[in-house]
Amino acid sequence: MSGPRTPNSTFSAPPPGKKARSGATALGTPSVRPPEKKQALAKSTFENSKSVTAHEAAEMPLEPSALDPGAIRGTDSGISSEGSGPVAGIELAPISRENWLRRNGHTVTYAGIFLFTLILYFRPYELIPALSGFNSMALIVAVATLLIYIPSQLTADGNLTALPIEVKCVLFITASALLTIPIALDPSLAWATFNDTFIKVVLIFIVMVNTLRTERRIKGLMWLGIAVGIMLSFQAIDLYMKVVFHTEGYRVSIDFGGMFGNPNDMSVHLVIFIPIALTLGAAARNWLIKGTFFAGAGVMIIGCLVAQSRGAFLGLIAVAAVLVWKLGRQQRLRTMLIASAVGLSIILLAPGNYGIRILSIFIPSLDPVGSASQRTELLIRSIVVTLRNPMGIGIGNFEIVGVFNLGTHNAFTQVSSELGWLAFLAYLIILLSPIRKLDVMERRLFLTGDPSWLYYLSIGVQASIAGYFVSSFFASLAYNWYVYYPVAYAIGMRRIYQLEYERTSEAAADPGGGALEVQHA
Repeated sequence: MSGPRTPNSTFSAPPPGKKARSGATALGTPSVRPPEKKQALAKSTFENSKSVTAHEAAEMPLEPSALDPGAIRGTDSGISSEGSGPVAGIELAPISRENWLRRNGHTVTYAGIFLFTLILYFRPYELIPALSGFNSMALIVAVATLLIYIPSQLTADGNLTALPIEVKCVLFITASALLTIPIALDPSLAWATFNDTFIKVVLIFIVMVNTLRTERRIKGLMWLGIAVGIMLSFQAIDLYMKVVFHTEGYRVSIDFGGMFGNPNDMSVHLVIFIPIALTLGAAARNWLIKGTFFAGAGVMIIGCLVAQSRGAFLGLIAVAAVLVWKLGRQQRLRTMLIASAVGLSIILLAPGNYGIRILSIFIPSLDPVGSASQRTELLIRSIVVTLRNPMGIGIGNFEIVGVFNLGTHNAFTQVSSELGWLAFLAYLIILLSPIRKLDVMERRLFLTGDPSWLYYLSIGVQASIAGYFVSSFFASLAYNWYVYYPVAYAIGMRRIYQLEYERTSEAAADPGGGALEVQHA
């Protein structure tokens, strides 16, 4: 549905002497086309958009423009016209109060989300002795953030939350969890699982979806995730060098508690943020910043190796496949061969019995502690429970029927067995919908020759969710924080894409010059 019309803006020719680049790099950097070609391409894309289904148009109702999108950036202070390219010839209309709130609302709420994430990741009450008794720090910050969020959201958007498909599915899973508590095998256990972690994840996820409205905000949370990943990796490497193995006699585990105490769970966090670090580095223009992000990604990869998580290994393969396929789209065969050689070298040079542990995925008898066979049995049991209980047995209740009272060790059967078939479908949509929509956005940006941060991070977040998708086959993480952060990033990036391009989409369709009326897509 069309939004309010904005004042006219004038399209003019690119600045004199501006030389457009052509071609693309082997890493898939979009080529920057001459203005007339970009205008023709954008017009064609705009016309082709008429064949898009109504559902897709409602979910992402925008088309790329003939302008240089990298020059229009959402910041905490609104739109800036920094950059170069044809966009310098656009006279942007003043931002209305409504649009300013859509772009920049929730400044204080974001500060609360940032502080909450900092506490969630770094657990300062464990690192700083003076705060050792302040275990409820995260809860206090979360409650304060919610109290600030509600009036801010009503002021900015006039509702309690935006409702993209991912939010609807999360709310459906929440309702399913509540409805199954009375019929759960152990209602008290179901309530404890729901109240202890999951409802907090849901509330913070909804706040993030409505708060992440600018590039700086999204990158700020990404930097926190990368920073804690580097810190954990250094600790894991240090323990490995000191031959301190607390798990299964040959694996390192960080004495950090919370969501990182288990080496498998810690490795999933690393898998999620490795592609984000790599694509942040690819998008950076400063070589020092590039090197910092690439080095951080390298440290996290080593952290995954010393943790010897089989799920993380398969997740890294999924991450590499997405990055190679999308960033190496200009020379895919060559890039795939190089990536395969690098991956094989990493496995051969990996520490200790890492190769044997990876082979135990396919040959369970190679596992010295028998965990591979145990997880196979748990998987079969969870599938049987799923088939026999279409409504589920209650959130957190699988351990009652699991082998040795263990959980499913699989996020997908965790949801299907405990919350039912429909909740399982909703969970799949939460994971697949962001990938599909970011793929559409990334391909449009590539076609228009836009090497902006949105292009690179759309690929990085797709790889991040794909890595979690594969890794979570080996861990019960559906009710925890891990994947909900990259899904919130994806929704925030779509919002920014809409707000930056909606005022210029019609200008792209009529590049003949003159004053054009620009309206919301």
